Amino acid sequence: MTTPSDAQINVIAETYRLLGDPTRLRVLLACLSQPIAVGDIAKAVNASPSSVSHHLRLLRSARLVRGTRRNKQVFYETADQHIAHMLTDMIEHAMEEHDDSSDT
Repeated sequence: MTTPSDAQINVIAETYRLLGDPTRLRVLLACLSQPIAVGDIAKAVNASPSSVSHHLRLLRSARLVRGTRRNKQVFYETADQHIAHMLTDMIEHAMEEHDDSSDT
């Protein structure tokens, strides 16, 4: 694997910083399986539509989600398969059984 440049390291660090907010992570996860409207994301994550819109702006600027306009609504989904795979892998990692005895 090629070592990332300093600029790429900064992008990766910023991505993980954004995902460090639980609500923002829930918003991104809501966009994982299919395109979804802001109001439906708000219901799914138990947050206000204005809060969800704020998080989506940040996620969109980091190229983690993309929006597609359908009539008067915008539907959001993960930006690409890299993001979907990263989230899926992290979910699987979090769900693994953890054996504390293997840490020594």
